[in-house]
Amino acid sequence: MTRTRSLALVAVAYIVAIVVAAGWLAWGPATGRLWLDTLIADVLATLVVFAFSRRYRNSSFYDAFWSVIPPLLTFYWWSQAHAPQLRCWLVAVLVTVWAVRLTANWVRSFPGLHHEDWRYGVFREQAGRWEFVVDLVAIHLIPTLQVFAGMLPVYVCVTRPGADITWLTVLAFVVGLAAVALESVADVQLHRFLRDRQPGDVMDSGLWRWSRHPNYFGEFGFWFALALFGVAASPADAWWLFAGALAMLAMFLGASIPMMEKRSLQRRPEYQRVIDGVSRFVPLPPHKVVI
Repeated sequence: MTRTRSLALVAVAYIVAIVVAAGWLAWGPATGRLWLDTLIADVLATLVVFAFSRRYRNSSFYDAFWSVIPPLLTFYWWSQAHAPQLRCWLVAVLVTVWAVRLTANWVRSFPGLHHEDWRYGVFREQAGRWEFVVDLVAIHLIPTLQVFAGMLPVYVCVTRPGADITWLTVLAFVVGLAAVALESVADVQLHRFLRDRQPGDVMDSGLWRWSRHPNYFGEFGFWFALALFGVAASPADAWWLFAGALAMLAMFLGASIPMMEKRSLQRRPEYQRVIDGVSRFVPLPPHKVVI
């Protein structure tokens, strides 16, 4: 299947998913809680994407869903409430910039539906006869719930009354933009490396000399910034508003990074030198490796 046709199919899947979600919000039974109504709509949209994944036997249909839904949630929540305008604009701009960047990066690197993220095959193979359940829950539903949890501070920000702008609101915006910028630079450097690398080469230059996974660090920084937006709007809710960001951190440190590093070592033993000399997550000055 060509790349153009693959992108068109993914776009059709997302359009159908969004239409189903919008239909539920317009005509489905309301729960009386805006966040719950949108959560149900989000899950229904995920099930549509899952149906396409099963039909075409490729769970990478879901990959860009991660970044497509948050702006829609943001603007829908905002349209249903009357929170102060400036802080809503700031968080909406941040979410939109993040989403456009991440989606564009996915489009740039997406080869087509003849390719699937290697991790999905590992999950299904390990699940054996439960592969359908793992595909639905681990690959589709859990990421949707994680993203929704990470977006709840935005819900608080755009639906709660209170002070429009505080110093913490400004800090959240600056931290969020810095995190997106860091991700952007890391991705550009990675694309250049993948374009020019020779067999056995490992990425250990630029930001990747300071962190083995600067893109993940930047991604966590974005979700942390959203939590700060929520706290600025409703300080009394600070005790739970970081839950989504912490869930992202747990996924990165407990699953994504270990899987990627194990695979890198299997394919490129020289990667051990990077592990020995470069910080795993937080960017830190590289240290010398004693040989």
